[in-house]
Amino acid sequence: MTETEYTVDELFIGKAPTVRAVYDKLLTHLRTFGPVHEQPKKTSIHLANTSGFAGVHTRKNYFILNIRSDHPIDSPRIVKAEQVSKSRYHQEVKIESLDDVDVELLAWLKEAYDLSR
Repeated sequence: MTETEYTVDELFIGKAPTVRAVYDKLLTHLRTFGPVHEQPKKTSIHLANTSGFAGVHTRKNYFILNIRSDHPIDSPRIVKAEQVSKSRYHQEVKIESLDDVDVELLAWLKEAYDLSR
């Protein structure tokens, strides 16, 4: 049995056009850090360098960005946080607009990216 292949484009079908525009802006910024590999799954897109550092879960009018880190991020922007091992945390941020892709968010993602090398 072969594994089903998914595409990034499929995950944006039926979503507001702004959701894709915000994702594209995010990806453009992430690629300034170095190589970013998009790994589309059934319900999400894993973003990886050597290993995964973030995940995108699309919704109709926004997406949830799951950021991996080695410490809790203390911010009201974090809508959910989970410690998954002694030194790994998953933290979710709701991304609704182009303005959400800001210096603070990119700093968190740069840390996550650096951990994935």
